[in-house]
Amino acid sequence: MITGCSSGLGYDAAHGLAARGWRVFATCRKAQDCERLRSEGLESFQLDYASSESINAAVAEVLSRTGGTLDALYNNGAFAMPGAVEDLPREGLREIYETNLFGVHELTCKIIPVMRAQGHGRIINCSSVLGLVPMRWRGAYSSTKFALEGLTDTLRIEMRDTPLHIITVEPGPITSDIRKNSIPPFERYVDWKASPRRAQYEESLLARLYEARGPDRFELPASAVTKKLVHALESARPKPRYFVTTPTYLMAAARRLLPTRVLDWLIAKG
Repeated sequence: MITGCSSGLGYDAAHGLAARGWRVFATCRKAQDCERLRSEGLESFQLDYASSESINAAVAEVLSRTGGTLDALYNNGAFAMPGAVEDLPREGLREIYETNLFGVHELTCKIIPVMRAQGHGRIINCSSVLGLVPMRWRGAYSSTKFALEGLTDTLRIEMRDTPLHIITVEPGPITSDIRKNSIPPFERYVDWKASPRRAQYEESLLARLYEARGPDRFELPASAVTKKLVHALESARPKPRYFVTTPTYLMAAARRLLPTRVLDWLIAKG
């Protein structure tokens, strides 16, 4: 079962795993995206992390189709809401946490009993390099991923007495629609024109959000994440975490080795 399959990482994972012989349940938030995936030969139905009713219905659908089993859950769905931390309203943070953390947690807790009963299972949570280190303008998204890292690490330790594997995947810059999809929440919640950082928005963030640009430095295709996902799913002894892209490896090392002031300087330099 994979969440967030309308595009990007989830889309590539759904098709990539199906091509390897996995029976994939590719879920999306919007009905039209599910229809498109079904036309491409995938089993697809709706799952909206922000709705407990939707989560319950999706879990029931999966178990109905499989006769009550599920080998693996890949929590991939998430969205970003760019903006300076001081400009993020409470309601905006509440919305992003409902999807990026609370929904992931609720779905995971619905699936754990299924895996316990069958005696095996793998739960794979998609974090980010921004779950390891912060970056300017990304406080909302980064904080959800920091929280997801803590929740996943704790769950992994707690599940040591079970046959379940709890795994984290941490991509860096990957080709996806996350920038484009972050524009609506930015416009809905961030009053950048009234911000004391208005000039910085105009000089930096707005251009990145609205102007067409080429790939970021070190950017990899979504298939790079799927490759690590395959190992996490099919290895007899999967790793507890998988880094994807050079920046993730570099930032993981920098966080361990550099003093905080030096790391802050490095990140601020971009």
